[in-house]
Amino acid sequence: MGVLFALVSALCYGISDFVGGLLSRRGNFLVIAFIGQVGGLLLAVAAVFFMSSAPLNATDAAWGALSGVGTGMGMLFLFRGMSRGAMSVVMPVSALTGIALPVIAGVLLLGDRPSPLAWLGIAVSLPALWLVARGDSSAQERPGRRAFLAPASADALLAGGGIALQYLALAQAGATASVWPVAAGRVAAIVVLVPVLLLSSAGFAASPRNAAGAALTGMTAALALLFYMLALRQQMVTVTVVLSSFYPAIPVVLGIAVLRERLTTLQAWGVVAAGVAVGLLAFS
Repeated sequence: MGVLFALVSALCYGISDFVGGLLSRRGNFLVIAFIGQVGGLLLAVAAVFFMSSAPLNATDAAWGALSGVGTGMGMLFLFRGMSRGAMSVVMPVSALTGIALPVIAGVLLLGDRPSPLAWLGIAVSLPALWLVARGDSSAQERPGRRAFLAPASADALLAGGGIALQYLALAQAGATASVWPVAAGRVAAIVVLVPVLLLSSAGFAASPRNAAGAALTGMTAALALLFYMLALRQQMVTVTVVLSSFYPAIPVVLGIAVLRERLTTLQAWGVVAAGVAVGLLAFS
């Protein structure tokens, strides 16, 4: 069940990213991100009342808040990098960094010992994610992309660091923590985003349609973290993070099915490799 929960987490995150990306085309991405975190907080609070029987633990809440700081940081740098017209740099680099750092930390600091088959799955997942997330750079970047390459790469690494912090900190919450850490994380993410919004010219306004969509997107992302926590109870951190990190494949598939986008040759090979990696990790 741990593998299934991790894959459902990836599915939820992928759907959230896909819808959030569409909404960001119609409104300011900072506003969409902020409303999304508010929606995630509402879902997490509701889950606390309907699902949680464990009392709030300060340590678990602190780990959850640190995870939320990673969420806020990851979103800010990811969106900033993409706003610079360097999606084909930001997406794959942030995805790989978001996997590599938790795997290294899991092995060196948390005592994870993946089996040889799991290691093979991890090794296959890295190029798979790169290919899926990279796609067609010529269609995604604007003509002056070379001037933005270094800043975009820095944004990608910082975004990946935020994603890694989100996953690693949440993994430190106790097995009986229920959904409290996810709720604490949404509060922390909001705290990170509010000063940026105040310093920008975006304000907090959004159309009712965009606001509702952003809130649902944030709820889906919070649901992804809930499934991630369930997966952690049955799988080691390294395997759970890798499986949960296949979310970039979901927007690619949805783009083909919903927006009639074309799958590039590189993305096709990436999807095949991702399937192989999931199979190796599932049977490890």
